[in-house]
Amino acid sequence: MKLGLLLLAALPIATYAQDSIAISHSHEYPNTFSSGSANVQPFTNTSRKFNDWSVSVGGGPAFMTFSDVRSFYGDKVNWGWNAYASIDKQISHTFGIDLQYQMGETKQQAELATNPAAGIANAWTKYKQISLLGDINFSNLLRRVDNKSPYRWALHGYLGGGLMAFKTELIDNDASRWSTNPPRIPIKNDQKFELSSFFWQAAVGLKYNVSKLVDLEARVIYINSMDEEFDGGGEGRSLDTPTGDRINYNLINDSYSDGAMSFTLGLSFKLGKHNTHLAWHDPLQEVYGRMYDLENTSTELVVCEKGDMDNDGVCDDWDRQLDTPAGARVDGAGVALDLDLDGVIDLYDKCVTVAGPQENNGCPK
Repeated sequence: MKLGLLLLAALPIATYAQDSIAISHSHEYPNTFSSGSANVQPFTNTSRKFNDWSVSVGGGPAFMTFSDVRSFYGDKVNWGWNAYASIDKQISHTFGIDLQYQMGETKQQAELATNPAAGIANAWTKYKQISLLGDINFSNLLRRVDNKSPYRWALHGYLGGGLMAFKTELIDNDASRWSTNPPRIPIKNDQKFELSSFFWQAAVGLKYNVSKLVDLEARVIYINSMDEEFDGGGEGRSLDTPTGDRINYNLINDSYSDGAMSFTLGLSFKLGKHNTHLAWHDPLQEVYGRMYDLENTSTELVVCEKGDMDNDGVCDDWDRQLDTPAGARVDGAGVALDLDLDGVIDLYDKCVTVAGPQENNGCPK
């Protein structure tokens, strides 16, 4: 059934997925399939302005909570542990993907109301998990447009799934299962990594930007095993003992899927040479920075800083003829005009449109 659910979730993705290579028919820029801007170019590692890779590790206590056999029994808390390591890729300033390996152990207890002779059962679960998680940066996603302040705290949400392997064991005091060889007969389960061991998890994390290299994060993780055997209660809804009695730990509640909680504290090590990680970049801050520069740039223009020595209307800063005769028309470079190119400027040329020698005032003989 789990394999069917996995295929059902994957079919829409496979059906509607698009290959960007099939859309663009040219590697030249710009092209007709660009985003509308003519100023586009290939994106390479040298084009990146931010770091977008990181490695995260963390750990903390773990508890079997949403199950038949639980870590919280009566006034007692059965402490377990959980640890994770992940490789994180930031896709945009609001979304990233994490490839995570997680392992841990929970300890739990339960008591059968229908079999008082069994007493209080003690169980443990040891698990290993590989998952792919989506990471949403809510602080960047929901940041107000008019918020111009930098921030060092960020709220993250995680959701994803993967495969897990786990081992469980449960021992109670049922005399009908007491034996000298072996001394006691525990209820055991050994789940290997396979498609039927699919699980999903969700988490909420609060990150603090310690420095350009390190983030500190407190995270609350919920693990849904999609398996009734995860808490150590045995296989299925009942289990036969050697004497034929029925041990129904999985019937303590109506849930068909056991879940665990973990509270972790971890570090993220940001990889790359840039000073800023993409997860901490607010595009609006860059816009505000440029607007501030424009608003505070002096608009007073100094015209003709070096003056205009020949008073031809062209500043000496770029005047190519500093001694233009008074009254002569000049071009943009401050050079006196000579329309017929006969060497006599138009100011002295008696025949402006016809070339002639200088001794004849620019007129032909």
